[in-house]
Amino acid sequence: MSTSAVMSLGVRAMFADYAALQTTSNNIANANVAGYSRQQVSLETAKGQYTGAGFFGKGVNVTTVTRSYDQFLTREAANSKALAATDKARLDQLNLLEQVFPTGESGIGYAAGQFLNSMVDLASNPQDASTRQVVLSRASDLSMRFNSAAGQLDTLQAGVTSDLQNSVKSVNELAKNIANVNDKIAAVIGAGHAPNDLLDERDRLVSRLSELVQVTTLPAEDGTLAVFIAGGQRLVLGSQASALQVNPDPSDASRSTIAIVDNGIGRNLSTDLMTGGTIAGLLNFQNNDLVDARNMLGQMAAAIAGRINEQQSFGLDLRSPPGAGGALFSIGAPRALSNENNLKDSAGNFVTNVTLTTTDPTQLRASDYSLQADPLSPGNYTLTRLSDGTVTTIASGDVVDGMRIDISPAAAADDRFLLQPVGRAANGISRVIDDPRGLAAASPVTATVGASNTGTATVGSLRVTSSSIDPSLTATVTFNSSTGNYDWQLVDASNNLVSNGSSTWVPGQPISINGFDLTLNGVPANGDVFTVAKTLYPASNNGNALAMAAMRDETLVGRTLNSSGQLSGGNTITDAYAAAMADVGVRVQSAESTATTSAAVAAQTEQQRAGQAGVNLDEEAAHLIQFQQAYQAAAKVLQVAQSIFDTLLQTAAG
Repeated sequence: MSTSAVMSLGVRAMFADYAALQTTSNNIANANVAGYSRQQVSLETAKGQYTGAGFFGKGVNVTTVTRSYDQFLTREAANSKALAATDKARLDQLNLLEQVFPTGESGIGYAAGQFLNSMVDLASNPQDASTRQVVLSRASDLSMRFNSAAGQLDTLQAGVTSDLQNSVKSVNELAKNIANVNDKIAAVIGAGHAPNDLLDERDRLVSRLSELVQVTTLPAEDGTLAVFIAGGQRLVLGSQASALQVNPDPSDASRSTIAIVDNGIGRNLSTDLMTGGTIAGLLNFQNNDLVDARNMLGQMAAAIAGRINEQQSFGLDLRSPPGAGGALFSIGAPRALSNENNLKDSAGNFVTNVTLTTTDPTQLRASDYSLQADPLSPGNYTLTRLSDGTVTTIASGDVVDGMRIDISPAAAADDRFLLQPVGRAANGISRVIDDPRGLAAASPVTATVGASNTGTATVGSLRVTSSSIDPSLTATVTFNSSTGNYDWQLVDASNNLVSNGSSTWVPGQPISINGFDLTLNGVPANGDVFTVAKTLYPASNNGNALAMAAMRDETLVGRTLNSSGQLSGGNTITDAYAAAMADVGVRVQSAESTATTSAAVAAQTEQQRAGQAGVNLDEEAAHLIQFQQAYQAAAKVLQVAQSIFDTLLQTAAG
C-alpha cells in the first residue's frame, strides 16, 4: 500500500469528523430554536480495494445529513395544540361572558326584585305621586340593566368576529408560507438529500397553523406536504394555497361563519367539521354559549315585561276618568330570519315570510328554533327547538311554546328559517310610561263580604286574570251548603241576569268567574254571600298593585302548558337570573378544567416530540469532544503519512 493511500484515508477521516463537528456545532447553536430538529451526519464505509493480499479499506464516506424526526409524534403534537387552542379560546370568551351576569346589587335579579318591591309600596299608598315615581324609576333601572347586558353580548359578538378575522388572516399567511416552502423543497429534493432546515421550517408553520385551525397533512412523492381542513377541504396543495374568509352566517347575519375561497367564490365550511384550533373555539362560543346566554337574558326580559304589561292592562290608572292601564314596557320583537339561500323573486325578495307573535310571554323558552318544510307531510313544517333538539310538526298559525307561527305563502322544500322568539328581547326593552298616573294600581272590580255572613271566610285576594273581564257586571257567589257548594250569577247594571252556574269550593283554590280569581280565607257557612262588583273609587284601590307585587313569588319565566291545559313549572324572575348565573358559571368551570387538561396534554406531547427531535446539550457536548478527538486522530494519520513519505524521499535521495 502506498503512502498516498494512507494519506487518502486520513483525508477522508478528517472530512467525516469535520462534518460531524460542524453538524454538532449547528445543533448546539440551534438548541433553543423552537421546532429545530437535531441533525446528525450519516457515514458509511468506503468500498475496499482488492489486492493480492486481500481487501484493504479505503476509509469513510459522508452520505448525507439527516434530522431526528418522528412523523407520529409531530402529528400528535400539532393535534394536541389544536385542541388546547380550542379550549383556551372558548375559556377566554366565557370569562368575559361571566361578567355579563354579575352577582349582588349589580345583577338583573336584584333590579327585578327592587322593581317588584316598589309595587308593594305602591299597594300601600296607591295615590302617592312620589311612590309612583319610584316605581317608574325602578322600571327604568331594570330595563337599563337588561339593555346593558344585551349590549355587552353584542360587544362579545363583535369581538368574536374581529378575532375570527384576525385568525383567518394569520391562517392565510401561514398557508402561503407553507406553499412557498413546499416549492423550495420540491426544487431541491431531487438532489437526493433532504433539506432539513426547510423541513423544520415547514413543520413549524404547520404547528402554528394547527393552533388556529385543525389540519390534516398528507406528504407527496415530490417532498411537498398537502394540508387539509374541515373534513378534507384543500388549504395547501403543492405550491398552491387557498384562502379563508369570514362571511355573515346565512341563517343569521349577526353571526360569522368561515368560508374557503375556491375560484373566487367563498364556500361556507360546516362548523361541525371545524373541530380544533382557535377558530373552532370562537365558533363554538358564538354558536352555542353566546346564543344560550342571549336567549336566557331575553327569556327573562320577555317574561317580566310581558307579564307586567298584561297585569297593567287588567287594572285602572289614576287619570281622570280612570282607564285601563297601558303597557309599562316596550320589548324587542321576536324575529323569524330567512336563510340567505331561500327562494327569492326577481326583485331579490324572499318569496316566503314567517311571522312570530308572542301569545304568552311566560311560556317562551330560552332557545332558537329551526323551521323547514316537512317532506313527509305536505303543508306541514318541522320545528326543531335547538336548545334540546325537540322536534314538533306544525302548520301555519299553530302556537308552540308561547308563540304563534304564521307562514305565508307556503315555503319551498329547501327553505330554512331561524326563529328567535327572545333573542333580541333584552335589547329592545324600555320603559314607555312617563306619567306616574299611568300606573294601573287599582283593580276594576272589588270584592265585598255579605253583612249577614256567619262563616269565617274572608276575602283573601281578588285578581283579574283575563282582559275579557266586564267590570260593569256584578258577580254574586252564594254558598248553599256547609260542604262548600255554591251558586253564582252575573247581572248587568239593570240587574238583568247575564249568566249563572254552580260549583264546589275547594280551600286554597280560587273561584274563577268573569275573568277574575276570588280566593277566600277561612271557611264559608251555608248562606254566606260574596259580591264582586265594579270598583267605585279607583284612586284608593290597590287591587292591581297587589297583583303586580305578588309577581315576586310568581313562576313567570319558562312555564309549560301541560296536556290538561294548565300552566306549570317555571321560575320566579330572581330564581331565573340565579339559574342563568349558575349555567354560565358551570360552563366557565367546565371550560377551565377542560382547558387545563388539554394544555397539559399539549405540553406533554410537545415534550415527547422534543425528546425525540430536540437538542440535548450534554449529549452534544460529549459528541463535540468525541469528534474533536477523532479529528485529531485523523490529523495524526496524515502526519504519519507525511513522515513516511519524507523518510521514503530521504532514503531514495541517499
